[in-house]
Amino acid sequence: MFGIGVPEMILILAIALIVIGPKKLPDLAKSMGRSIREFKKATTEFKESVGVDNELKDVKNTLDDMNKDIRNTVNMEFDEHKNKVQNVSAIPDNALSDNAIPDNALLDNKEGKKELKKKVPKGSEGSLKDD
Repeated sequence: MFGIGVPEMILILAIALIVIGPKKLPDLAKSMGRSIREFKKATTEFKESVGVDNELKDVKNTLDDMNKDIRNTVNMEFDEHKNKVQNVSAIPDNALSDNAIPDNALLDNKEGKKELKKKVPKGSEGSLKDD
């Protein structure tokens, strides 16, 4: 155990018997036994808590992996939508000019500029007033 053999143990017990006395020696042995039992219980609980910590580390690693996967997916989706927006912004300017809008959708305003016709819901033609 601690490198103490049987002869050393007998010597220690003889000295304890002389120093402590025969009446108090059994009580001392009981208290030492309880102390050793408590120490073993504490070490067992510590080992179990370390085991729980290892399990928690495994769960944390799993959640970290899931977090990385989700971030990668979101970043990929964001990049796809960003590319779509860039493709839309790459439409030539002449595609959005007056020439791209059909003539039947345009009206001349008071200054001679063309404007888009406003669609008026059916039944409400008389309710709108022009300024």
